Amino acid sequence: MTVDTLVLASQSPRRRQMLAELNIPFEVDVANIDEAKRQEETPEQYVLRNSLEKAVAVAKRTSLSSPVIIGADTVVVLEEKLLEKPSSVADAKNTLSMLSGSVHIVMSAFVIVNGEGLELDSHLAKTEVEFGQLSSKDISDYVASGEPMDKAGSYGIQGRAGRFVKRVSGSYTGVVGLPMSELTDSLRKLGFIG
Repeated sequence: MTVDTLVLASQSPRRRQMLAELNIPFEVDVANIDEAKRQEETPEQYVLRNSLEKAVAVAKRTSLSSPVIIGADTVVVLEEKLLEKPSSVADAKNTLSMLSGSVHIVMSAFVIVNGEGLELDSHLAKTEVEFGQLSSKDISDYVASGEPMDKAGSYGIQGRAGRFVKRVSGSYTGVVGLPMSELTDSLRKLGFIG
Protein backbone atom coordinates (compact mmCIF):
# COMPACT_ATOMS: atom_id res chain seq x y z
CA MET A 1 0.00 0.00 0.00
CA THR A 2 1.43 3.37 -0.99
CA VAL A 3 0.13 6.58 0.53
CA ASP A 4 0.90 10.24 0.10
CA THR A 5 1.15 11.94 3.46
CA LEU A 6 1.75 10.77 7.01
CA VAL A 7 0.21 12.99 9.70
CA LEU A 8 0.86 12.96 13.45
CA ALA A 9 -2.22 14.12 15.37
CA SER A 10 -0.33 15.15 18.49
CA GLN A 11 1.09 18.28 20.08
CA SER A 12 3.70 16.27 22.01
CA PRO A 13 7.24 17.35 21.12
CA ARG A 14 8.47 13.95 22.33
CA ARG A 15 6.25 12.09 19.85
CA ARG A 16 7.35 14.40 17.04
CA GLN A 17 11.00 13.78 17.87
CA MET A 18 10.58 9.99 18.00
CA LEU A 19 8.67 9.88 14.71
CA ALA A 20 11.30 12.13 13.08
CA GLU A 21 13.95 9.57 14.00
CA LEU A 22 12.40 7.19 11.43
CA ASN A 23 13.55 9.57 8.68
CA ILE A 24 10.21 9.57 6.88
CA PRO A 25 8.39 12.80 6.02
CA PHE A 26 5.33 13.66 8.09
CA GLU A 27 3.18 16.61 9.01
CA VAL A 28 1.80 17.56 12.41
CA ASP A 29 -1.86 18.50 12.85
CA VAL A 30 -2.87 18.82 16.49
CA ALA A 31 -6.25 17.38 17.39
CA ASN A 32 -8.18 19.16 20.10
CA ILE A 33 -10.60 16.66 21.60
CA ASP A 34 -12.25 16.22 24.97
CA GLU A 35 -9.82 13.83 26.67
CA ALA A 36 -11.94 13.28 29.78
CA LYS A 37 -12.26 9.66 30.88
CA ARG A 38 -15.73 8.19 30.69
CA GLN A 39 -17.00 6.63 33.89
CA GLU A 40 -17.33 3.09 32.53
CA GLU A 41 -14.01 3.01 30.67
CA THR A 42 -11.02 0.94 31.68
CA PRO A 43 -7.63 2.67 31.33
CA GLU A 44 -7.00 0.50 28.24
CA GLN A 45 -10.26 1.57 26.61
CA TYR A 46 -9.61 5.19 27.55
CA VAL A 47 -6.14 5.45 26.02
CA LEU A 48 -7.21 3.66 22.82
CA ARG A 49 -10.35 5.81 22.45
CA ASN A 50 -8.39 9.03 22.90
CA SER A 51 -5.87 7.87 20.29
CA LEU A 52 -8.65 7.02 17.82
CA GLU A 53 -10.57 10.24 18.43
CA LYS A 54 -7.44 12.35 17.87
CA ALA A 55 -6.76 10.64 14.55
CA VAL A 56 -10.39 10.81 13.40
CA ALA A 57 -10.68 14.52 14.33
CA VAL A 58 -7.73 15.29 12.06
CA ALA A 59 -9.07 13.01 9.29
CA LYS A 60 -12.38 14.91 9.29
CA ARG A 61 -10.77 18.28 8.66
CA THR A 62 -7.77 17.47 6.50
CA SER A 63 -7.58 18.58 2.88
CA LEU A 64 -4.77 16.14 2.02
CA SER A 65 -5.59 13.72 -0.80
CA SER A 66 -4.62 10.41 0.81
CA PRO A 67 -3.45 10.91 4.37
CA VAL A 68 -2.59 8.32 6.96
CA ILE A 69 -3.03 9.77 10.43
CA ILE A 70 -1.50 8.61 13.71
CA GLY A 71 -3.31 9.44 16.95
CA ALA A 72 -1.57 8.61 20.22
CA ASP A 73 -2.16 8.89 23.94
CA THR A 74 -0.38 7.89 27.14
CA VAL A 75 -1.70 7.32 30.66
CA VAL A 76 -0.11 6.32 33.94
CA VAL A 77 -1.96 3.90 36.22
CA LEU A 78 -1.17 3.22 39.87
CA GLU A 79 -3.36 0.67 41.64
CA GLU A 80 -6.29 1.24 39.23
CA LYS A 81 -5.99 5.04 39.61
CA LEU A 82 -5.30 7.15 36.53
CA LEU A 83 -2.54 9.68 37.08
CA GLU A 84 -3.02 12.24 34.34
CA LYS A 85 -1.23 15.51 33.62
CA PRO A 86 -1.03 17.54 36.83
CA SER A 87 -3.45 20.40 37.31
CA SER A 88 -1.15 22.28 39.68
CA VAL A 89 2.24 22.17 41.42
CA ALA A 90 0.57 20.59 44.46
CA ASP A 91 -1.03 17.93 42.23
CA ALA A 92 2.36 17.13 40.64
CA LYS A 93 3.99 16.79 44.08
CA ASN A 94 1.17 14.55 45.30
CA THR A 95 1.43 12.31 42.22
CA LEU A 96 5.20 11.94 42.58
CA SER A 97 4.76 11.11 46.27
CA MET A 98 2.38 8.31 45.28
CA LEU A 99 4.83 6.98 42.68
CA SER A 100 7.76 7.04 45.14
CA GLY A 101 8.92 3.51 45.95
CA SER A 102 6.15 1.89 43.92
CA VAL A 103 5.51 0.08 40.65
CA HIS A 104 3.08 1.62 38.19
CA ILE A 105 1.89 0.90 34.67
CA VAL A 106 2.31 3.24 31.71
CA MET A 107 -0.15 2.57 28.89
CA SER A 108 0.69 4.13 25.56
CA ALA A 109 -1.46 3.59 22.49
CA PHE A 110 -1.53 4.61 18.88
CA VAL A 111 -4.28 4.27 16.31
CA ILE A 112 -3.68 4.80 12.59
CA VAL A 113 -6.58 5.84 10.36
CA ASN A 114 -7.02 6.78 6.71
CA GLY A 115 -8.53 10.00 5.38
CA GLU A 116 -12.05 8.67 5.92
CA GLY A 117 -11.28 7.95 9.58
CA LEU A 118 -11.27 4.19 9.11
CA GLU A 119 -8.86 2.34 11.39
CA LEU A 120 -5.88 0.78 9.63
CA ASP A 121 -3.94 -0.41 12.69
CA SER A 122 -3.61 0.11 16.42
CA HIS A 123 -1.48 -0.98 19.33
CA LEU A 124 -1.51 -0.67 23.12
CA ALA A 125 1.78 -1.03 25.00
CA LYS A 126 1.76 -1.65 28.75
CA THR A 127 5.02 -1.02 30.56
CA GLU A 128 5.83 -1.59 34.22
CA VAL A 129 7.92 1.18 35.78
CA GLU A 130 9.41 0.99 39.27
CA PHE A 131 10.44 4.16 41.08
CA GLY A 132 12.96 4.30 43.89
CA GLN A 133 12.20 6.17 47.10
CA LEU A 134 11.99 9.92 46.48
CA SER A 135 12.78 12.45 49.17
CA SER A 136 10.65 15.56 49.56
CA LYS A 137 13.62 17.52 48.17
CA ASP A 138 13.78 15.23 45.11
CA ILE A 139 10.11 15.94 44.48
CA SER A 140 10.28 19.69 45.15
CA ASP A 141 13.37 20.17 42.98
CA TYR A 142 11.88 18.17 40.12
CA VAL A 143 8.55 20.00 40.21
CA ALA A 144 10.39 23.35 40.38
CA SER A 145 12.11 22.45 37.09
CA GLY A 146 8.69 22.64 35.38
CA GLU A 147 9.29 19.37 33.57
CA PRO A 148 6.40 17.37 35.08
CA MET A 149 3.68 19.89 34.35
CA ASP A 150 2.67 18.66 30.87
CA LYS A 151 3.21 14.94 31.38
CA ALA A 152 0.94 12.08 32.36
CA GLY A 153 1.96 10.86 35.80
CA SER A 154 3.86 14.12 36.39
CA TYR A 155 7.16 12.85 35.01
CA GLY A 156 9.18 12.38 31.85
CA ILE A 157 11.38 9.28 31.90
CA GLN A 158 13.58 10.74 29.15
CA GLY A 159 14.32 13.83 31.23
CA ARG A 160 15.35 14.58 34.79
CA ALA A 161 13.01 11.93 36.22
CA GLY A 162 15.05 9.18 34.58
CA ARG A 163 17.15 9.07 37.76
CA PHE A 164 14.05 8.08 39.78
CA VAL A 165 13.50 4.91 37.74
CA LYS A 166 14.83 1.64 39.15
CA ARG A 167 13.35 -0.68 36.54
CA VAL A 168 11.42 -0.65 33.28
CA SER A 169 9.73 -3.80 32.02
CA GLY A 170 8.25 -3.29 28.56
CA SER A 171 8.45 -0.50 26.00
CA TYR A 172 10.73 2.36 27.07
CA THR A 173 9.53 4.48 24.13
CA GLY A 174 5.97 3.72 25.18
CA VAL A 175 6.73 5.39 28.50
CA VAL A 176 8.10 8.40 26.59
CA GLY A 177 4.81 8.48 24.65
CA LEU A 178 4.92 6.32 21.52
CA PRO A 179 5.75 2.58 21.30
CA MET A 180 8.20 2.86 18.43
CA SER A 181 8.92 -0.80 17.68
CA GLU A 182 5.23 -1.50 17.12
CA LEU A 183 4.71 1.76 15.23
CA THR A 184 7.65 0.94 12.96
CA ASP A 185 6.05 -2.45 12.19
CA SER A 186 2.73 -0.75 11.40
CA LEU A 187 4.32 1.85 9.14
CA ARG A 188 6.27 -0.87 7.33
CA LYS A 189 2.99 -2.71 6.64
CA LEU A 190 1.49 0.53 5.34
CA GLY A 191 4.37 1.18 2.95
CA PHE A 192 6.09 4.09 4.68
CA ILE A 193 9.20 2.10 5.54
CA GLY A 194 10.98 -0.29 3.15
